[in-house]
Amino acid sequence: MSNYYQILGVSKDATPGEIKRAYRKLAHKYHPDKKGGEEAKFKEINAAYQILSDPQKKSQYDQFGKTGFDSGGFQQGFDPRQGFQGANFDFGDFNFGSFGDIFESMFGGERTGARRSYQPQRGSDLEINLKINFKEAVFGIIKKIRIQKQILCEHCSGSGTEPNTKLKTCPKCQGQGTIRNARRTLFGHFIQETVCDQCRGEGKIPERPCKKCREKGWVKDNQLIEIKIPAGVENGATLRLSGAGNAGEKGTKPGDLFVNIAVEQDLVFRRKGRDIYSKLPITFSQAALGSTVETNTVKG
Repeated sequence: MSNYYQILGVSKDATPGEIKRAYRKLAHKYHPDKKGGEEAKFKEINAAYQILSDPQKKSQYDQFGKTGFDSGGFQQGFDPRQGFQGANFDFGDFNFGSFGDIFESMFGGERTGARRSYQPQRGSDLEINLKINFKEAVFGIIKKIRIQKQILCEHCSGSGTEPNTKLKTCPKCQGQGTIRNARRTLFGHFIQETVCDQCRGEGKIPERPCKKCREKGWVKDNQLIEIKIPAGVENGATLRLSGAGNAGEKGTKPGDLFVNIAVEQDLVFRRKGRDIYSKLPITFSQAALGSTVETNTVKG
């Protein structure tokens, strides 16, 4: 009877990477869904990988052989009577932690008994570029600019519901927030549970959606933003204005506004770190004999 190393075609000193590569190659070759695949061989390969990919199980196998795993059913592949949580599968380039993960990856849904409640999304962040001149960067300045963004709907105060109206039970999911569908798969029959697309998992919908924002809780508009540029800001710096980004769904927290600063070059002054440099032309005699001259500074 072949041992797990022979099944995967690796030596006992093989590295985790070598074991994984060997498994992927064989899994591709013998997967039951592929032409020429062998289900029995695939289960045998997977059983070997379950042991050799886990350092603790591999150590136990090296000491006691398959005997140490007879009660766990590893050498016989996956035992459905033991549930899905104990088995780890790696199909090709996709690594699934458990059968539950496989199910979610295949169908984008949830396992039976699970319930995913919808959470309104936080507002997205915004990013703008702002150009300032050299002296504005040195002394700091407050800039006021208008940008188009999502703002809280004043008509419904962000609720998405027409004022003075109530919520009603979602007719599609009957207030459950999820839709259940039976699916037949390679692994048997499953119940797929997905978030209701009509109420988005809330179980309730407005009797009358807000006529201005159409239930989103926000509208697009131009808004005047005040940006305080700190003294000494450097070219390429990014300022973050917390809460100045797009409004979120149904009154949730807004995103942030990121302001990328570009400082224009000055005709006289140059900056190096915290220091400011300027050029002052003088004559040969002034350089040789010394002299007192006047020069401009950033303050005049």
